This record gives sequence, C-alpha cells and structure tokens, in this order.
Amino acid sequence: MHFVDAKGILTGSGGRYGMNIYRGCTHGCIYCDSRSTCYHFDHAFEDIEVKQNAPELLEKALSSKRKRCMIGTGSMSDPYMHCEEKLRLTRRCLEIILENGFGATVQTKSDRILQDIDLLDEINRSAKCVVQMTLTTYDDALCSILEPNVCNTKRRIEVLEKMQKRGIPTVVWMTPILPFINDTEENITSILNECARVGVKGVIDFGMGLTLREGDREYYYAALDKHFPGMKERYIERYGNAYDLPSPNAKELTSVFRKICKDNGMLYRPDDCFDFIAELPDKYQQMSLF
Repeated sequence: MHFVDAKGILTGSGGRYGMNIYRGCTHGCIYCDSRSTCYHFDHAFEDIEVKQNAPELLEKALSSKRKRCMIGTGSMSDPYMHCEEKLRLTRRCLEIILENGFGATVQTKSDRILQDIDLLDEINRSAKCVVQMTLTTYDDALCSILEPNVCNTKRRIEVLEKMQKRGIPTVVWMTPILPFINDTEENITSILNECARVGVKGVIDFGMGLTLREGDREYYYAALDKHFPGMKERYIERYGNAYDLPSPNAKELTSVFRKICKDNGMLYRPDDCFDFIAELPDKYQQMSLF
C-alpha cells in the first residue's frame, strides 16, 4: 500500500460521475479486467494506491456543482478492500456526499459495506443510494477459487437482503460468466432465484461470457493452469487470442436469465439498470436542499 495526492477524483459527465478512491485490489479475482495493461498500472496490482486527499477533492468538486446527481464508486477498484477497514476513506467520502445532498451508488463484492449501512441508509433517505453487488457463482467452493480474498456469494446475498430490509435498492452484476466453469443453467438459476427472493431491482449481464485482454489474460490463464488443469488449452483452441469469449451456452443461458428476470419484475437490460442507477429524481434533489 502506498499513498499519493491525486489531482482530481471525479470522472464523467452529463450527470454520471464516478470516483476511484483506491487503485489496485487485494480481492484476487482470477478474471479481473482491471489488471489489463490498458489501465497503465505502474505498480504491482496488489500494492494499493491510496488517494489520500480524495475527501478534500470530493468536497471541492461537489461544492462547485449546481445540480445534485448520483456519485458512483467501485467501477475499477473495490472501495471496501482490506485497507478500508483501517483507512475509512470510502466512509469519509460517503459522509461528504450526504452532507452535500448528493446520491451515491457503490459497487463492491465485500460485506465490509455493512459497516456503513447506517450511512447508506441516511443517503437513501435524503437523496438516493444504490448498492451494486457482483455475484458470479452460487457454489461457494468455486467462489473461493474465482474470488479468493473476499466474502463468498452466500454472504453477499445476506448483504443484499440487509440492504433490502433498509429499503436501499440493489443491483447485481452477474458477470463474468466463465466458459466451461460457471456457465451452467443451475448456477444462473440459483443466483437469480436468490436475487428475486431478496428484492434485487435489476441484474446486469453482458452476454454470458468473459472478456480478456493483455495483462488480464496472462493472470487468468495462470489461474486456470493452477486450478483447472487443461482448461487453458481448451480456451486457446476455441477462442484463440480473442477479446470476447462467449459461453457455448450463451443463447440458452440468456433465455433463462431473461425469463427469470421478467417473471420476477427485475430489470435485465443493462441500459435500464444503468438508467435506474444514475437517476436522481427531482423530488430527492428538492428534499436535499432542506
């Protein structure tokens, strides 16, 4: 872990803004796209870069915005990694969002988000808060291989349920679906049935597959060699050096996905999910001023 003073914290435009308080990750997910060389990490991925002045930058950025909007975090690096336990920068940034009357959306795999559930509840009452959770496999033994240094799927579902009981809306990222590993109807159905049970608003899927590029591919293939002998060769034979690796079962799994979502009133088109996440209704903006 090392500390830097960042020049800025918010990225985006048109009312859709995000921030990454940390760079890198310690969750160890074998498929992590953020490892890709296109993101220009000049340090080891597990050597977390901490933007120690993130709260001050966020305070300045929000004070200059005339219109309230949703502020997101977690798209590149999980805001609830192990270092957040001590540093609490994510919490401080959420406090600033609350103090300035903005909404918040947080994307994570970690149950550490529960340490801030009271604060998330306050944001949701005064503006709007959406919690986004990634679920890739219902099998906890497999989860410990794919996502080794973070809580398992069952625990993440408990987090979603606790958010639902607070009235905090949730969206699930059911991605990536790894060819020949978790691309089964049983897995998809089990995850979606739990999403329906705990009242998830929407589920994001990008076509039942995986994307790989330089940096990410090498790490993923090394993990396949370690945990799934012979699987790398199967990938290379089928996909070569492709960026997009759709599951052979993609069509059937997508049909199951859409049916379960429709039957349970869950959003399932990515754009619909993103529109819901980004929307901060005027009534909330008006309430936040008082």
